[in-house]
Amino acid sequence: MNGSHMKFAILLGDGMADQALPELSGRTPLQAASTGSMDALAARGRLGMATTVPPGFPAGSDVANLSVMGYDPRRYYSGRAPLEAAAMGVPLKDGDIAFRCNLVTVQDGRMADYSAGHISSAEGAEIIRSLRHLVPGERLYPGVSYRHLAVLEDGAKAKCTPPHDITGQPFRKFLPRGPGGEILKDIMDRAAPILASHPVNSRRVSEGKRPANMIWLWGQGPAPFMPRFRQLYGRDGAVISAVDLLKGIGIYAGMEVVDVPGATGTIDTDYEGKVEGACRALHNVDVVYLHVEAPDEAGHAGDLDQKIEAIELFDCRVVGPMVEALEASGHPWRVLLMPDHPTPIPLRTHTAEPVPFLMAGEGIAPDRCRSFDEVAAKDGGFGLVEGFELMGRMLGRHD
Repeated sequence: MNGSHMKFAILLGDGMADQALPELSGRTPLQAASTGSMDALAARGRLGMATTVPPGFPAGSDVANLSVMGYDPRRYYSGRAPLEAAAMGVPLKDGDIAFRCNLVTVQDGRMADYSAGHISSAEGAEIIRSLRHLVPGERLYPGVSYRHLAVLEDGAKAKCTPPHDITGQPFRKFLPRGPGGEILKDIMDRAAPILASHPVNSRRVSEGKRPANMIWLWGQGPAPFMPRFRQLYGRDGAVISAVDLLKGIGIYAGMEVVDVPGATGTIDTDYEGKVEGACRALHNVDVVYLHVEAPDEAGHAGDLDQKIEAIELFDCRVVGPMVEALEASGHPWRVLLMPDHPTPIPLRTHTAEPVPFLMAGEGIAPDRCRSFDEVAAKDGGFGLVEGFELMGRMLGRHD
């Protein structure tokens, strides 16, 4: 990374934003966490709040990360599953509708766990293979952990609910409904007896783990039509993430997708590997998008201690080292640091509220903020902005 060409890093802590919590004396997890690297960057940069989920859109990482990557969801969003299909190398032809197929745990009529105890990828693949015959053309594909994919030619207009939105709630009232919903429910129903007697689940139960005793179809859509990132912004980019959704956005955007073998999407991910991957990518491209999933997973679990720990790990093992590497590179640089959406601990799901963001580096005039959190950002120099405009603002020089 030597030379004078400007380099740009987007550092995204998925779901980091939250609410003021009584157990933290009215502070948010971002305020309570020890975040020396983010706070130091805040003192050098400028903060604001960004609307990453437009009104009427689902408050998910798909919509929010499209925004942060500089794509207006009102123009380019077609659904979550087609983005994941791209990352999995599953082509979608005209008329194909991709669905996310979660392995979940239901118990006593309720959604006990949207991730079947974060089932391993190997166990998930074994289960998915045993269910292939339930889907026309056997278009059921294993993914990572609990996240899998089905491709159908129907059900585009069914009303489906993300399973992580209904943790602890009676699941039957959230089953697919409307046009095409019956087809989806039929596949889910026919999977249940196979899952009930599946060897993987028998083994998991004997080990005290949650069984994947139901599949949950949701997040559907056709292939999106997106211009290349270079076409929009005149620069090449790369994406570093453990999550197929993010990789899929990168693929449709024509960005390099950097594979980090130790990246898991949970708190034990290979933070150093992600930073190394980002630094290597910056030899070939100008823009890296480094995504860490762990704070979001802790939010879904309602685990406050783990969320604070995930934020602190992101701070000291991603933000600090990445800024150090940029400073040592000999290039002028800019960083955009933010979550994609809030995942509040009390709600255990995403919300659409604006999120704090921080921009720092060459040509960014600092404001008076000295910490990175939801409260400080409301007084930031950028004010409230549309999320999809941030990329252009960072890459341009109109500050």
